[in-house]
Amino acid sequence: MNSYYAFIKTIETGSFTKAAEELGYTQSAISQMVHSLEEELSTTLIIRSRKGITLTPDGEEFLPYIRKICNSHRELTEKHKEMEGLQSGLIRIGTFSSVTCHWLPGLIKEFKELYPTVHFELHQGNYSEITNWIKEGSVDFGFVNSNVTDLTAIPLQEDEMVAVMPLDHPLASSTEVSLEELLKDPYILLDEGVIHEPLLIFKKCHLEPDTQYRVYDPYAIMSMIEHGLGISILPKLLLNKCPYHIVTKTISPSIIRTITLAFKDKKGIANSKQVFY
Repeated sequence: MNSYYAFIKTIETGSFTKAAEELGYTQSAISQMVHSLEEELSTTLIIRSRKGITLTPDGEEFLPYIRKICNSHRELTEKHKEMEGLQSGLIRIGTFSSVTCHWLPGLIKEFKELYPTVHFELHQGNYSEITNWIKEGSVDFGFVNSNVTDLTAIPLQEDEMVAVMPLDHPLASSTEVSLEELLKDPYILLDEGVIHEPLLIFKKCHLEPDTQYRVYDPYAIMSMIEHGLGISILPKLLLNKCPYHIVTKTISPSIIRTITLAFKDKKGIANSKQVFY
């Protein structure tokens, strides 16, 4: 299996050197493992150049299958550890910023007090990425919105979304704001994958914000708002302990997202369900 993991890690990190550092091998050993895999498959998977590495067409074709083999091997290993009990093991969680910052640290701390040798691996992404990670087995479970399909889903908490604007914004003194009022400023969109709760509400009301920025990092959005580049709609949970000089306002009509725990089946969450129940 080492050659499979070496290939995946090389693609993920973009270099043999970084892959070697993360897997605990020499650069030469990683290169030999990848070459061994290429010989096994009778093809060239990676093109090496001064600019780095790129996948060949065959590499593109084989990548999802090799990734699936690695994920299945991890699941087999974790299942074996699960059968031995929670004395060791790895829990892989797909998560997004607000949950990562405001929920998981406390929950993981409590869990580690009971099972100190269990390790956690957090994969941070948007709703679409997390859903795909769960389906392909890259994570054991993940946090998504309520629109998830083809997975077992457990609603955990409703989270209000609020308008976020600079301190000197004309609406800063208002008790609440309407969606129409938010059309007057450049809109900074938080990239959440395919589903965007605010955009769905705008569309439902036959409105369209002036989206001038599409940003993956919510904290980058807060900084941009602080500097007067526009306004946004962000989850209230994310704004706890906010370090930026910005103003939040209730929106009418209200926008609510439901934070949902999702997993493929019961075995995928067997080792980790005690964190949340």
